[in-house]
Amino acid sequence: MATPVLEDTKERQVPAVEIIDLKKSFGNNHVLKGFNLTIQPHENVAVLGKSGSGKSVLIKCIVGLIRPDAGEIRVFGQDVVNLDRQELDEVRSRIGFLFQSNALYDSLTVRENLEFPMRRLRLKKTKAQVDQMVHEALSSVGLPNVQDLMPSSLSGGMKKRIGLARTLIMEPRIILYDEPTTGLDPITSKEIANLMNDVHQKYNTSSIVISHDMSCIKRTAHRIVVLNEGIDYLQGNYEELEKSKDEIVRSFFL
Repeated sequence: MATPVLEDTKERQVPAVEIIDLKKSFGNNHVLKGFNLTIQPHENVAVLGKSGSGKSVLIKCIVGLIRPDAGEIRVFGQDVVNLDRQELDEVRSRIGFLFQSNALYDSLTVRENLEFPMRRLRLKKTKAQVDQMVHEALSSVGLPNVQDLMPSSLSGGMKKRIGLARTLIMEPRIILYDEPTTGLDPITSKEIANLMNDVHQKYNTSSIVISHDMSCIKRTAHRIVVLNEGIDYLQGNYEELEKSKDEIVRSFFL
């Protein structure tokens, strides 16, 4: 698996993700009320908010799993809200999504889990090419020899790594991390955060990190955006927000 580079001139000139006045409601529950966010190529941004504030809704809107009520979402300049199914799948192939639950298929081996997105997108690869891609993706997350294991035999930290390997096998330009360290002990959480940084450097990705783990955010995020009452309430780097006197921001650092 060759390390991807920003060869597309357009990708170098436009934001990786641009969200403009995004709104989403579920009945009378107004979750996003005009959220704005711009992420530059090769930037890691953490979105911080209380449970139920709309963080997961936000990233599901980005990949088209939820359709917003209003606003714009652009991925490398392309408006994803108004794409047809085929066009949306093409954009999704460039976005990696690490689910909070890992979303591994229990009935499939590690190898089969990694092959699944390639089969879904009907990528034309020889067996030798697939073997090489699986090996390199697993090696990238430090698990080169687990391809024949079942998910039930893996620890929580190993499942996170396999979930990330399945994302990397598609060589994404953007990775969305949904609570990447939830349920992990502090040592394993630190290892996953360090792995996220390694992936960022090796694959030149842009990332959105949804997390309550301030240690993970401190290690991985170039910038933090606080999602509060459905809007981008405040933003800055970790050190700036840690010193903030705003009560809402301070509550995350207590």
